[in-house]
Amino acid sequence: MGSNTTSSSIIFLLTGIPGLEVFHTWISIPFCFLYLTALSGNSLILFAIVTQPSLHEPMYYFLSMLSTTDLGLSISTLVTMLGIFWFNARKISFNACLSQMFFIQLFTVMESSVLLAMAFDRFVAISNPLRYATILTDSRIAQIGVSIVIRGTLTMTPVVALLKRLSYCHSHVLHHSYCFHPDVMKLSCTDTRINSAVGLTAMISTVGLDSILILLSYVLIIRTVLSIASPEERKKAFNTCISHIGAVAIFYIPLISLSFVHRFGKQAPPYVHTLIANTYLLIPPVMNPIIYSVKTKQIRTAVIKILHPKDT
Repeated sequence: MGSNTTSSSIIFLLTGIPGLEVFHTWISIPFCFLYLTALSGNSLILFAIVTQPSLHEPMYYFLSMLSTTDLGLSISTLVTMLGIFWFNARKISFNACLSQMFFIQLFTVMESSVLLAMAFDRFVAISNPLRYATILTDSRIAQIGVSIVIRGTLTMTPVVALLKRLSYCHSHVLHHSYCFHPDVMKLSCTDTRINSAVGLTAMISTVGLDSILILLSYVLIIRTVLSIASPEERKKAFNTCISHIGAVAIFYIPLISLSFVHRFGKQAPPYVHTLIANTYLLIPPVMNPIIYSVKTKQIRTAVIKILHPKDT
């Protein structure tokens, strides 16, 4: 495995949680619970939006996109992560690794794009409520959804494809429970400056740009809300944004934390890197359905109607 290898014959070895291997079976219990919560919660949100006519509105269409990306993120890492914890199944082929990496990064970029679209939705709803339905028509929302998929695909394809040009002559042991782009690059004995530049450009032009535009949207939203004379109307307007603010926070905070740990936390124990990396992918899919079910009355009512139809 230490020889110079360049093609699909490469086999990588994924890592569970370094230093805690003897506890993998026990560690798998909370991870399994988180996956079940993420899959069931987002599936329930999607089912509620599809089946309840009262939720056929722009805000909930965007929420269905968010649930779809969260399902994609969860499924992308489910097999390898639980496979390591339950069966010590650490081997993954080069092409399977690239495929997993592509979908993880694709759904990450898509989630960031959806959060930006939801910020635009809230801005239009608050600043121009009378034209809300005419601005965000069904066809326009569908176009936004298609654009989000195309944007993510076009941005992430070269990032992953460029890894094929590298030679891998170092250890083939990856330091996460899934294929992570910087982790794979470190195993190459080829010059990776082009890969690093393309990867950094892709993240800045997507997640980085989205975060700035979301912040700008909320500056405009706050300015609009403060111009409303009635305190009750101000409170009502702010309340419509709470769920989205929570979704933005639980997406960007783990992502920023992971970047800081990889760049500045080299002295931290290896399991810290792994736990933060796992959190970055699991917390948003787990928490988003909970946040929207708790803070959005229409979603909460629809979910209760599905779970307890006789009570309603």
